[in-house]
Amino acid sequence: MNLELFIAKKIHFGEEAGRKATPPAIRIATIGIALGLAVMILSVAIVIGFKKEVRNKVIGFGSHIQVTNFDNNSSYQTVPIAVSDSLLAALAAHPDIRHVETFATKPGLLKTDTDFQGIVLKGVDRDYDWTFFRQNLKEGEIFRLDEKKRSPDVIISRYLSDLLGLKVGDSFLTYFVDEDIRARKFHITGIYETGFADYDKLFVLADIRQVRRLNGWDDDQVSGIELLVNDYARLDQTSEDLYFELANQQDRNGNSFYVRSIKDLNPMIFSWLDVLDINVVVILVLMLAVAGFTMISGLLIIILERTNMIGILKALGQSNRSIRKVFLYVSFFLIGKGMLWGNIIGLAICFLQSQFRLLKLDSSIYYLDAVPIDLNVASFVLLNIGTLAISMLMMLGPSYLITKISPAKSIRFE
Repeated sequence: MNLELFIAKKIHFGEEAGRKATPPAIRIATIGIALGLAVMILSVAIVIGFKKEVRNKVIGFGSHIQVTNFDNNSSYQTVPIAVSDSLLAALAAHPDIRHVETFATKPGLLKTDTDFQGIVLKGVDRDYDWTFFRQNLKEGEIFRLDEKKRSPDVIISRYLSDLLGLKVGDSFLTYFVDEDIRARKFHITGIYETGFADYDKLFVLADIRQVRRLNGWDDDQVSGIELLVNDYARLDQTSEDLYFELANQQDRNGNSFYVRSIKDLNPMIFSWLDVLDINVVVILVLMLAVAGFTMISGLLIIILERTNMIGILKALGQSNRSIRKVFLYVSFFLIGKGMLWGNIIGLAICFLQSQFRLLKLDSSIYYLDAVPIDLNVASFVLLNIGTLAISMLMMLGPSYLITKISPAKSIRFE
């Protein structure tokens, strides 16, 4: 029989545990651990969810990696590259690439009878992955591209439809200014809303052949190639590999290829998302400190209350190390109970928020209309293991108080 564990169970679960200062100490310590762990679970789930949602929206508009002309500037009036079937096949065969698609952009001015708005016409081909826009489609449907003729159909954002008073089925004129002004009439088949205002107010998706005609490009010329990767964790490595693979290649017009990841295209957004990790670390440290010091206070109170028992055990020949183990077991019981309730509270709030989206956000500021939740199993397990390990390590210090207790004085202690 494990004597230390037996005594610890008697202290924590026995009838004697209900006397004097022990119940308040146990409740305070348990509540401290429970609230600390619940806050940590929520913090990690919200930050992971926020980063994932914002990242997916940026990727939805621009893919993981773009291959463009090396001479392109930052505007949407691009210098084209000519893409061959062999180049597209080689990219599709890359082990880290799961999808390849082409696109072309053209800035213009969308005008109705009452208002106007600057937009970017993004032309897409039949190979385009519509998953992101289908998930965010609010009205109508995604247009279909006919192989034989250009389509006048487009999808626009809710922001543009509300601003300009447009709805599904309406038509509008868009003006494009180069050496002269040209107008094109488009027909709305769908309205999307991502909550990402910077992009929602900008992009109108159309047939890539419309953009080619406006730019005077050949059938194989595009603004660039968009690539979706299999593993986001390998995005930087995949982008670097492709950069060197295409560095010495040129299209039929002698243009060089330029490979950039979505992080390179949007450095401000991804730097901001990386800063959020610091906030999580600060919250975790603070919560662990609060929970740990609460536990230390609780353990010290229990030790002081059991001073008489400690003296008797020492008088009977039990070592300091053995008695310390008794109170570390008691601490383990308290921490375990607190963590159980902390997990229940944290996971319950996460479930309610993910299912019912109770906590709302201003999408114009946070790019999301509700607090996002995303907690994977690995993060949850590591959080619990880390909390238990750190809390138990913090208990080692106060347990040394036992070595200072004198049997002769403690037996008389009340």
